[in-house]
Amino acid sequence: MEILGSIIAFFEATKYPLIFAGCYIEGTVVMMGTGILWHSGVVNFWPAYVALVLGDFLSDLMWYFIGYYAARKSIDRWGHRFGLTPENMAKVERRFHKYHTQILYISKLSMGFGLAVATLTTAGMLRVPLWRYVAINLSGGLVWVFAMMLVGYYFGNILALIPEQLQLAFALATLALAFLGLKWLSQKLATSDW
Repeated sequence: MEILGSIIAFFEATKYPLIFAGCYIEGTVVMMGTGILWHSGVVNFWPAYVALVLGDFLSDLMWYFIGYYAARKSIDRWGHRFGLTPENMAKVERRFHKYHTQILYISKLSMGFGLAVATLTTAGMLRVPLWRYVAINLSGGLVWVFAMMLVGYYFGNILALIPEQLQLAFALATLALAFLGLKWLSQKLATSDW
């Protein structure tokens, strides 16, 4: 029992750094989980919100710098294996430069579509000015983190109303529906000529 008490004390003392680290590694799930913790009274809103925003922002900044320093070399070397010919890359560059503000906002506010890492890396590769990237990413991140915390906050409330035997089935069904919806939307986006 002493070990369990030590573990609980450790988590209590380091909950906000752990939220930051968790968000840096896996943002959206940790944001919703933190919303549930907020609903349960385990964490306070502002420290948790700041930890999530910082973790999310620094993770996105990492992807920008990976794109800035490494993506072009990798695409030049291996891109042909994935259909990334110089002509395709020129087309992507033109569209991205023309619509980069909208693309970055939509990517930030739709993290679940699985396009965020590619978009953030592309922004770095195509040299979107860092100040613009930071402004777009941070403003979108403030909204996204709050929205995901609210989902967790209210999902935690809903979960408490569902009989315990059905909670896992409800959570899995919700995830499956969200995944199918996101897959459908990403396919629509991929086939549209924007």
